[in-house]
Amino acid sequence: MSSPRNPSAAPRTPTVQHAEQATPHSPPPMPDWYQQGLPHIWLPYSQMKTAPAPLAARSTQNARIQLTDGRELVDGVAAWWTACHGYNHPHIRAAVQAQLETMPHVMFGGMVHEPALRLASRLSALLPGDLERVFFTDSGSVAVEVAMKMAIQYRLNTGEPKRTKMLAFKGGYHGDTLATMAVCDPEEGMHHLYGDVLATHIIAPLPQDEESEAAFFKLLDEHAHELTAILTEPLVQGAGGMLFHAPAVLRTLRAAADRYGLLLILDEIFTGFGRTGTMFACEQAGIVPDIITLSKALTGGTMALAATVARPHVFEAFLSDTPDHALMHGPTFMANALACASANAALDLFETEPRLEQVAAINRHLTEALEPCRMLPGVKDVRVLGAIGVVELEKIANPDALRQRFIAENVWIRPFRSIVYVTPAFTIPPEDLRILTDAIYRVLST
Repeated sequence: MSSPRNPSAAPRTPTVQHAEQATPHSPPPMPDWYQQGLPHIWLPYSQMKTAPAPLAARSTQNARIQLTDGRELVDGVAAWWTACHGYNHPHIRAAVQAQLETMPHVMFGGMVHEPALRLASRLSALLPGDLERVFFTDSGSVAVEVAMKMAIQYRLNTGEPKRTKMLAFKGGYHGDTLATMAVCDPEEGMHHLYGDVLATHIIAPLPQDEESEAAFFKLLDEHAHELTAILTEPLVQGAGGMLFHAPAVLRTLRAAADRYGLLLILDEIFTGFGRTGTMFACEQAGIVPDIITLSKALTGGTMALAATVARPHVFEAFLSDTPDHALMHGPTFMANALACASANAALDLFETEPRLEQVAAINRHLTEALEPCRMLPGVKDVRVLGAIGVVELEKIANPDALRQRFIAENVWIRPFRSIVYVTPAFTIPPEDLRILTDAIYRVLST
């Protein structure tokens, strides 16, 4: 996939499908649905008073997004890290269509169905160790919230009612709900405005060297009596700034959890399903968490679905003749049949198509193609892991403006905080991957 890097080569641009002819001075009119609907929508992570107007997507295919104005963008972020098999994969599409004809949804309270049970069985077989009890939800934030509820109720059910706090880490991000905001980085994250109304947990630096490891164990000596679990993103803290850490850190956390009688929760919503080069990031450390959370690429970016998976000793703490010992949680669309069918099809593709080999090829290209950015003014670091490529800048004064410059290059890359990153589909064609990395170099060098 990699080829000799020549930053001065002529720009490679995608083929534009001109659905509507326009000139730079007379853009085509937006469709009626856009003009009528935009005044009524509230967009995520956007200051609606000043943010540029959102793009109008018309269709997708593999690693490209077609816009209603005729432009075509190479997607560098795979729909917020979800579309690992590319957009509109025919196998996933066929599975969803077949399920739609028989049963799109049925309540999961007191009733089960084949797509969910097949998926639970397959996830149990695929995950490391004895992670075998699957609780389905429909978003990553809720999957983490369920993991937190499991860890807290685990203590309540086993007679340790004072051990209800989490130990999470600076640079971490685990979701936007009120519970998960409380375990995100309280200072560098996006949720600092809510500080006074969030539950109080313990947030510490990751133990990455001798000094921070000593401080970490000192903190555990002081607070283990009130802690129920350690919670972290393995290998990559994603929305916190694409911060990487070594597998040895996870081994330290596993040893600490065992030493102090804590549960270890790994949030693999971003890292799961091949993104870091192995199916699950924790495999690179050779450890098994007590609870793991999954979402993002679970359905190949097709449907909303998430899972919280626990080991037997966690599940068994909820088995009792006492009704209050049950896990009282149940989203309305839990284990949605369409989403489970999509996820089963996505898992098929990991078995039948060379996804991890494709990730390795992407890794080789990103490593070579992004390295020249290290010498550009204002660049602080360049790092690559699996199919994640990051260029960290000293600062980004105006992320919206920088995003518009990437759009002008016909790529969809969303800088945030101080980083420009790509997390492409594993199926991205080599020429599209080159378009992404060439665009990063050009934009950051001018």
